[in-house]
Amino acid sequence: MIDYNKISKEIRKKTLKMAFESKTSHIGSFLSVVDILVPLYFKILSIDPKNALNDNRDRFILSKGHAVAALYATLAERGFFPEEILDNYCRDGEKLPGHSTRYSIPGVEVSTGSLGHGLPMGAGMAIAAKNDRKNYRVFVLMSDGECQEGSVWEAAMFASHHKLDNLIGIIDYNKFQALGRIDEIIALEPLKEKWTAFGWQVREIDGHNFSEIEKNLYKIPFAKGKPNLLIAHTIKGKGISFMENKLEWHYKNLTKEEYGLALKELI
Repeated sequence: MIDYNKISKEIRKKTLKMAFESKTSHIGSFLSVVDILVPLYFKILSIDPKNALNDNRDRFILSKGHAVAALYATLAERGFFPEEILDNYCRDGEKLPGHSTRYSIPGVEVSTGSLGHGLPMGAGMAIAAKNDRKNYRVFVLMSDGECQEGSVWEAAMFASHHKLDNLIGIIDYNKFQALGRIDEIIALEPLKEKWTAFGWQVREIDGHNFSEIEKNLYKIPFAKGKPNLLIAHTIKGKGISFMENKLEWHYKNLTKEEYGLALKELI
């Protein structure tokens, strides 16, 4: 049986090490998505780390490209590339740039970072699969803040119109964006009702409850002919008490003392 909790802690340790050694930010964003990535990569996705470009593989797009350290760490843990490559994170001329970049490393499908692009690319991949009579699915993990982008809603209409039930959107709903709380900047609620009105089949889940995440992902497609959406309620900075729900960890880097304290919480 897969120990999701153990894997999740290992991935969090790796992301903290990457951020600390490279003196980079977005730590809170890494930590809120880890518990979603673990069931996806260790149970749900049809993938082969030894053949990362298999034509029939499921596709995963990290639309919130600034959280790519979590994806890199997950890919390394899953066996896509040696763990020591993580030491290259955000180093000039090396393989792991600070936003996900196609061809940089096995397992990264597209280049992201300009928010709002992931779902349109995912919809394109999903309709290509339909047209080519392929069975692969396309998963797109978005931030809540990027749901303020018009391109997201254009893609939502496109996916519904073309009945892309092989497309799965997941929103990392940690309630924060770069400059503050979502509800203080541009409120998204009622979020479920909006996506439903756009023709999607929507479920809300606890984005840190492994059994709930796995159970719902196994039920895809939720309805024939409708794109699928999981609104995953998460906590920015999840797993490190002094980072949880703190906006500053969108930007701050760890001091040596803070790094030590954070690692102690993951023992």
